[in-house]
Amino acid sequence: MLPILYQDDHLVAIHKPSDLLVHRSSLDAYETRFAVQLLRDQIGQHVFPAHRLDKATSGVLLFGLNSDSARALSMQFAERQVAKNYLAVVRGWPDEQGEIDHPLEIRKDDAEVFGGIVEKAAQASQTHYRRIASVELPWMVDKYPSSRYALVTLDPITGRRHQIRRHLKHLSHPIIGDTTYGKGRHNRAFAQAFGVNRLLLACTQMQFKHPISGELLSITAPVAADMSWVIQELGCLAALDTHQIEYQAPQPSTSLQRQIFV
Repeated sequence: MLPILYQDDHLVAIHKPSDLLVHRSSLDAYETRFAVQLLRDQIGQHVFPAHRLDKATSGVLLFGLNSDSARALSMQFAERQVAKNYLAVVRGWPDEQGEIDHPLEIRKDDAEVFGGIVEKAAQASQTHYRRIASVELPWMVDKYPSSRYALVTLDPITGRRHQIRRHLKHLSHPIIGDTTYGKGRHNRAFAQAFGVNRLLLACTQMQFKHPISGELLSITAPVAADMSWVIQELGCLAALDTHQIEYQAPQPSTSLQRQIFV
C-alpha cells in the first residue's frame, strides 16, 4: 500500500518509496511495478501524474484524479509556481549555503526514444542549497585517511531532468547512492556500513495551489525509515529536528553488515 499524504475529489499525493517508477518507461523496460498502476489499484480509479520524480528518489508525488486537474497542476510546475524542498546526504562539505546556477542539457527521455521533438540546447537551471549538518568518518575511501559527508536541504527553482543530482555533481558534492552521477567507492562504503542501497535523496515538502479552489496546500512527506537510519548513524538526526523536517523512526536494513570500508 502506498502511503497517502493527501486526497480529495481532484488530486491525491503519496509518499513514493525509493526504487519505484512513476510510470512505465522504455528506459527501464524490464520494470513491472509503477506508482500509477499501484495507486490506481489501491484507490480504485484512474490517476494522472502531475510531475516527475526519479525512480530512486523518495517523497512527495502528486497525481490529478482527472486530466483537467493534472493539467492544471502540471502547469504550475512548468511556470515555477510550486515550491519544492528536498533533503540529501552528499560527499564532502559544501558551503553553508548557496545557489547552483548551471545550465543543463536535455537528457534522453521517452519523448526522444519514441521520436518526439526534444530541444537539445542547454537550459538555464538553478538550485538553492543549505548545509544543515556535517560529519567526518574515520575511514579511507579515497586517498585521505578520513571522509567528509554532509546533510543538505535543496530548493530547485527550475525543474530539469535529474537537476538536483546533476547540480550536486557539478558542485563536486554528489549524492550518496547515486549510481549515475555519484562516486562508486563512497556508495559501496555506505552500503556496506549501513546496509542501505538507495539514493539518499528525498522530496520532503511541496507547496502549490489547489487546481480547483486555488487554496494554498503544503504537503509533507517524512524522511523514509531507511534514510533516517543512515542519518541517525551519521549522528545528524538532531539536524532534522532543528530544521523541523519530519522523519519516520530509523529502521536498520535486515542485511546490515556493519563493515567499515577501508
